Amino acid sequence: MDTKYIFITGGVVSSLGKGIATSSIGALLRARAYKVSAVKIDPYINVDAGTMRPYEHGEVFVTQDGAETDLDIGTYERFLDTDLARGNNITTGQVYQTVIEKERRGEYLSETVQVIPHVTDEIKRRIYEAGKQAGAEIVLVEVGGTVGDIESLPFLEAIRQIRFEVGSENSMYFHVTLLPYLGTSEEFKTKPTQHSVATLRGVGIQPDGIILRSKSSTPEEVRKKIALFTNVEARNVFNSYDADFVYEVPEILEQQGIGRFIERRLELEKVTPEMRSWQEAVRILRHPSRAVTIAIVGKYVAMPDAYLSLMEALKHAGIANDAQVTLEWINAEELVEGDIERLRPFDGILVPGGFGIRGIEGKVRAAQFARENNIPYLGICLGMQTAVIEFARNVAGLDNANSTEFDQYSPFPVIDIMPEQLEVEGLGGTMRLGNWPMQVYEGTLLEKIYGLNPGSNHVVQERHRHRYEVNPAYVDALKAAGLIVSGVTTGMAGRGEGLVEAMELPNHRFFVGLQSHPELSTRLMRPSPPFKGFIQAAVDYKCETLDKELETKSK
Repeated sequence: MDTKYIFITGGVVSSLGKGIATSSIGALLRARAYKVSAVKIDPYINVDAGTMRPYEHGEVFVTQDGAETDLDIGTYERFLDTDLARGNNITTGQVYQTVIEKERRGEYLSETVQVIPHVTDEIKRRIYEAGKQAGAEIVLVEVGGTVGDIESLPFLEAIRQIRFEVGSENSMYFHVTLLPYLGTSEEFKTKPTQHSVATLRGVGIQPDGIILRSKSSTPEEVRKKIALFTNVEARNVFNSYDADFVYEVPEILEQQGIGRFIERRLELEKVTPEMRSWQEAVRILRHPSRAVTIAIVGKYVAMPDAYLSLMEALKHAGIANDAQVTLEWINAEELVEGDIERLRPFDGILVPGGFGIRGIEGKVRAAQFARENNIPYLGICLGMQTAVIEFARNVAGLDNANSTEFDQYSPFPVIDIMPEQLEVEGLGGTMRLGNWPMQVYEGTLLEKIYGLNPGSNHVVQERHRHRYEVNPAYVDALKAAGLIVSGVTTGMAGRGEGLVEAMELPNHRFFVGLQSHPELSTRLMRPSPPFKGFIQAAVDYKCETLDKELETKSK
């Protein structure tokens, strides 16, 4: 069939949940067996999200082909159960950079380069190309920001033009708006939605459907009122109210008929979606048979979205283990000289990735506490590096060992910048990014975690985002002291047996560090193996701890 396009815009305020709405629509189409892809448009002038502050924009999500993108790309991947690519995130910076480069090459020779048609044509080209590269039957396109923002106008004009190029039967528009509830008057206020739709219609786009974001379910009369003032049928006004779990949203929208509406509007075959895996996941989230509490010792704990994929990976691992996973955020700076015993009650300790020296010694102390007290530990990227630093100092006898990122004059730089990074100029898109192979050694815990059979191919792919690595000059000394290198990337010059991708400790229930970011490839139905193994270890640890407590009380 012809490729279909569904455009999602937002109004009233930002951070409404357009990404969840887009992902939920995609999940419902995937549940109908359509091949779906999704594109996120970010109107900022940055070329990508790689140099943005986590406190402002949340995590930087890395695709398998090494693009540093908006976190919504990660949400799409998890809901659509598919890998997206560089072309699935479009920014103003990318578009204007390409247009200017074309002008300098003379591709617009004799023309006056303008927003229309040159910029809008480049936007459309990128949207079409993303769908083509994915072989998608349906392409979802989320326009970031809020209708009325000056930076969004070229993108809105581009998606307006697409309707005329592909036909109304192959395109549709959803508008997501805030529906506030005023407690003083005890009523939902529809005026913000009315004004937002009027602004959208002012740039030539009449939405086919509206998705209302609200705290609670909205009365029918509110939907009818909005329909009347926005020129949208009441049956096509949907309500995405706050849910206990984000994975409920597809079912909430499906029950309101959004799937049937899309089928009618895009002339699709009427299909009953297969939602059992979603329903089972929500059932476990509501009624888990077990529960664990995990301490996340990080730098950006005041902004949980900075660790969004990490949180979802732990949630998926909890579902796989039929366990509720409660997270407690521990500011690493508070552990530099603070009470480390505050970590004792937890069933597992996780140290995530990050950059810069702030809070590093707190992370090192957290790794030491987990090692010495046999508490399950998972170190991701910088979390692995801090575990190696701690081991080098306190077990291998390499006093004052450190990373050259934090101390260029360390006598034992057990973590050092990758040689190929020494000549890099600029910060955007220059790290070791995307999928890289990891050779997993036989007989290791990592082999068990990934479910690899002895004698089989022991190469797995995980995504990366880093400039520093375990210094090959100290690998032998670390191994002699008892550290197990359980995964490497081979074939890299000057790395000895290979760049260290994973480490673990013997005689410990679960102490694993990974240079990669396995949380970036987690799925609801296929949780990341390291996270699944970590939560299983936390469940076992809690059970053993409770058994010991009961035994002590009985005596």
